Amino acid sequence: MPEMTVDHREKAYALLKADADKILRLIEVQIENLTMPQCPLYEEVLDTQMFGLSREIDFAIRLGLIDEVEGKALLENLERQLNILHEAAQGSV
Repeated sequence: MPEMTVDHREKAYALLKADADKILRLIEVQIENLTMPQCPLYEEVLDTQMFGLSREIDFAIRLGLIDEVEGKALLENLERQLNILHEAAQGSV
C-alpha cells in the first residue's frame, strides 16, 4: 500500500475518532449540566449526532479510507461509552 494511502487512512480514522469523541463530550455536558437523559432534547441531539457520524463513517468506507470493521467498531465503542454515561446518569437521579 503506498505511503500516501496509509497516511490518508490514518487521517480519516483520526478525524472520525475525533468526531466520536466530540459527541461523547457533548452528551457528557448535557447529562452533567443541561438535561436529563429522558429529555426529548437529549434524545434528539444524540440521535442527530449519531446519525451524522454513521454517515461520515459510511462515506469513508465507500472511499476506501477505512474498512467496514473499523467503522463498525468505532460506532460500537461510542455507543458503549454513551450507554455507560446514560446508566450513570440514571443511577444519580
